[in-house]
Amino acid sequence: MNRYAIVVESAESNFAACVPDLPGCVATGDTIAEVEAAIKDAIEMHLEGMAEDGLSIPEPACQVDYVEVAC
Repeated sequence: MNRYAIVVESAESNFAACVPDLPGCVATGDTIAEVEAAIKDAIEMHLEGMAEDGLSIPEPACQVDYVEVAC
């Protein structure tokens, strides 16, 4: 089981998520919980498609952290 980092962004009327380690793997949802469920499904489908196409599955490499800045 792999653990991929995701980026969730707020859009005007919903949320969007992407996977930096899997370019083109994106999902949207009305809530954060919905987009997280959708991106999990999208990751599974993306990896299945890569495997079917004979492509190697990339190991998760992105790390997520936060930094504080004075504004």
